[in-house]
Amino acid sequence: KAGSVEDLQLEDVLKIGYKDIRCVESGVPEPGVRCAARGVITSINFLEENGAYDGVDYVSYDVLGDVVCG
Repeated sequence: KAGSVEDLQLEDVLKIGYKDIRCVESGVPEPGVRCAARGVITSINFLEENGAYDGVDYVSYDVLGDVVCG
């Protein structure tokens, strides 16, 4: 089972792909337990704080849209 964001290093979640494209999968919250929006915010904050956006020209997000809060 995954730990908290405090237990992660950037290398744990960021993979370098074709033509040096940086790929990150942050997962989805457990249904009925967490809010997807909170997970997106946490993921983006983690990436910013750990330099994932350094030297990047473009960022594209595929954000989960079918999980609601509450």
